[in-house]
Amino acid sequence: MKNQLQVFCGNATPDLTRQVCAFLDVPLGQAEVRRFSDGEVMVEIDENVRGGDVFVIQSTSTPVNDHLMELLLMLDAFRRASAKRVTAVIPYYGYARQDRKVSPRVPISAKLVADLISAAGASRVLTLDLHAGQIQGFFDVPVDNLYATPVIFSHVRKMLAGEAVTVVSPDPGGVERARAFAKRLDAGLAIIDKRRARPNEVAEMRVVGDVENQTAIIIDDIVDTAGTLSAAAGALKTAGASKVFACCTHPVLSGPAIDRIQSSELTKLLVTDTIPLRENGRACDKIEVLSIGHLLGEAILRTHREESISSLFMS
Repeated sequence: MKNQLQVFCGNATPDLTRQVCAFLDVPLGQAEVRRFSDGEVMVEIDENVRGGDVFVIQSTSTPVNDHLMELLLMLDAFRRASAKRVTAVIPYYGYARQDRKVSPRVPISAKLVADLISAAGASRVLTLDLHAGQIQGFFDVPVDNLYATPVIFSHVRKMLAGEAVTVVSPDPGGVERARAFAKRLDAGLAIIDKRRARPNEVAEMRVVGDVENQTAIIIDDIVDTAGTLSAAAGALKTAGASKVFACCTHPVLSGPAIDRIQSSELTKLLVTDTIPLRENGRACDKIEVLSIGHLLGEAILRTHREESISSLFMS
C-alpha cells in the first residue's frame, strides 16, 4: 500500500473523476459521502489508505458550501487515516472571485477557503484556471494551477481552420489570456470595455479593436449568469463580426444563464467539464463540453511520480 496512487471523489465531479481513473488505469477509491437527517455531511473511507498517495477530486461548485464541506471532511479523513500525502484536486475553486477587499468590512473569502483546505490536511493543491493567479499565494502548501488552454485551443484550431479570426477579451483583466491564445492561433486581438452598474449587471459595452468580417472568439475563465457574455456577443455582431464563438473553462451558468446563451448572438459556447452541466445546460444546443480528464490525469500521474509538470502550464 505504501505510496500507492489512489483517487477518490466527492459528489461534485463523479464523471470527470471516472475519466481520470480510466486514463490512470486505477480503480476509483471507495468512499461514502452522505448526509444525516439534519443535513450534516458524513464521510467514511471504505479502504486502506495508510501510506498511500491520495488524490481527492472535488470541484467546489453549486451547491458550493456543501461541496466545500465534503472536500474538507474527506481531506481530514485521509489525514487521520495516515495517508502519506493528500492532494486536493479542485478543478473549479469556488470563492475565487472574492480574492481582495473591494469595499470596507468585507472578507477575503478566497484566502479563508485556502486556509480551511490547508488546515483540513491537504499536502498540496492541484487546480485549474484560478480566477486570480495570486490565490496561489493564499495557500501554505504547494499549488499547481493548470490551464485548460491546450484542450480548448486544439478544438478551436480544428473547428475554425481557414477562417479569419479575432480573439476577444471580455475585460481588460483577461487580456493576457486572450493575447496568448491569439498568438498561438495567429489571430487578431480585441478587447471589450465594459462598465458595470452593479455586480452581475453590465451597463455599457464597447469593442476596442477591429472585428469586422471576422470570426470573433471570446476567451474567459468563468461564465456565471452570462450577462456579460451575451452582451459582448451582441456588441461584436454590431461591430461587424460575422460569427461569435466563446470559450470558457468553468461553466458556472447560474440563474438565467442558459436562457441568455440560447437567445444570444453566440454561435457556440465551448466549456470544459470542471463543473457538470445541469439538465438545461446539457439540452442547450449552443453549448459544447470538452473534457479535461486527460489533462488532470497527466498532472496527477506526474505528481505521483515526482516528475515535472511544467510542460502542462500552457496559458
